[in-house]
Amino acid sequence: MLLFIIAYMAGLLTIAAPCIWPILPFVLGRADEPFHRGGLPMLVGLAVAFAATASLAALGGGWAVHANHYGRTVALAFVTMFGLTMIVPSLAERMTRPIVTIGSRLLRRTGQRAISKRTVATSMLVGVATGLVWAPCAGPVLGVILTTAALQGPSIKTSFLLFAYGLGAATSLAAGLLFIGRLLVLVKQSARCGDYLRRILGAAVVAGAATIWLGFDPGALTILSSARAYSLEQDLLSALPKGPRLAMSSAAYAAPDPYVSGPLGSLLAARQWLNTQPLSPADVRGKVVLVNFWTYSCINCLRMLPHVRAWADKYKDRGLVVIGVETPEFSFEKVIDNVRNALPSLGVGYPVAIDNEFDVWRAFDNEAWPALYFIDVQGRVRHHVFGEGGYDRSEKLIQQLLSEADDTTVSGDIVALSGNGPEAAPDDEDLRSPETYIGYTEARNFASPGGVHEDVSSLYQTIAAPPLNRWTLAGTWTIGGEFATLNRTPGSITYRFHARDLNLVLAPSSSGHCIRFRVTMDGAPPGKNHGVDVDASGLGCVRDARMYQLVRQAEPVIDRTFEIEFIDPGVGAYDFTFG
Repeated sequence: MLLFIIAYMAGLLTIAAPCIWPILPFVLGRADEPFHRGGLPMLVGLAVAFAATASLAALGGGWAVHANHYGRTVALAFVTMFGLTMIVPSLAERMTRPIVTIGSRLLRRTGQRAISKRTVATSMLVGVATGLVWAPCAGPVLGVILTTAALQGPSIKTSFLLFAYGLGAATSLAAGLLFIGRLLVLVKQSARCGDYLRRILGAAVVAGAATIWLGFDPGALTILSSARAYSLEQDLLSALPKGPRLAMSSAAYAAPDPYVSGPLGSLLAARQWLNTQPLSPADVRGKVVLVNFWTYSCINCLRMLPHVRAWADKYKDRGLVVIGVETPEFSFEKVIDNVRNALPSLGVGYPVAIDNEFDVWRAFDNEAWPALYFIDVQGRVRHHVFGEGGYDRSEKLIQQLLSEADDTTVSGDIVALSGNGPEAAPDDEDLRSPETYIGYTEARNFASPGGVHEDVSSLYQTIAAPPLNRWTLAGTWTIGGEFATLNRTPGSITYRFHARDLNLVLAPSSSGHCIRFRVTMDGAPPGKNHGVDVDASGLGCVRDARMYQLVRQAEPVIDRTFEIEFIDPGVGAYDFTFG
């Protein structure tokens, strides 16, 4: 009951909003008629039309929005014509003649006198049109009602709340109509004065409609908005129950809900999730959200992971929600089972959204792997970071957003990490080799004689001493746009590099099938310079599609010639990365 009373009182206050001023002439145009036949039916029609139109808006569907738009356009056309009939009496006679004829026939059948040209029905029709025009001028209380309807779904209760709001507006307009009516009675003691008054009111109606047609009512007129009327509505808002679905800002009705639209809305609409059921706005509303764009075979993403995992664990009790967005770089990363199998080994236990079509990537206007987006409790993206590094600054930003969320200080301690294996920070001082793709679309620095033969099985040969950052194939390979496939053994890849770490993205021809390989450094087993995916003798196995760390130099980093020889055919080689 309290909400109905508040909605009604809020409707009363709309008379003070300048947004309503262009509509007042529509009401005053009926002031020269008996209230029961002119003003009252029009105001009832206004309340009903507003409730119906706003109920359509509460549905939230695009079709409802278009229906409301076209209905408002038709209403404006109608009230414009109504104003013209007040200015030009002959036009009024021609327009109302069909209504008068129908009414006269009905009255003759009942033995009554012919009705006047301005009937209760026409007054109510004017009210309906005015309600359609007036509906977009509603204020914050209406915003909460419509937002609640969007969250909980349209209902009879919502329609009654909207009707109560419209009835409140109609009541305030009725009071103005009765007051102005008394003045008009004194003024209209002469026919000439009455004719002038009708024309003036008609011109005011047309001017008011033109104001709305030109879009001045939500723009220029809102600059003149009464601070007092707005503050009164804010006072009413403060009396609303503070449930989770009603505790919204007064601008909720005007701005899209960031939890169902925009970047965050696009993320929550992701079709597939891992480690969780699909997240909904209710799961993150009012919480700080950290979004991490990554893909599981990306070395830069893997080196950021220890920090993201640590933040997820450290701040989960303070309300931080960490969401990984797995946006693939290579085709095998689009396979859900590949991603699902990779998560446990990477220690990723927080929710992961699958973004195979880059929908979320585009919604955030993202540019790189990895990337972090920091979202506050109002659903706004406050900051973003592209690439590795700056972890202390990122954690301090998380602490700031969490402190803002509940107005309590979050400890300023920073997580101290040193990643293991591929997750270790790169040795930038000794990093002189660039990421190198093997597929011809982005391949560079290929040194085998004869160059690349695209998409055909070809025999390649290595060279005796490749220059720094040059690579070769040996054996029968098919180089495709994304990767090169070894068709039969023997086959190898050679790379002259300068870096502490050498990684290579590899995939077997079929999942779970072991493709054996042997790694050498300058023609000898790697020994203590081996990576986590080979032993000291250089032996390893490609069983899953992922990034393999093949070299980690323990000695001072120098130029070295790396070679990987595959004992079994069918491997796909994608990309060299270094660290």
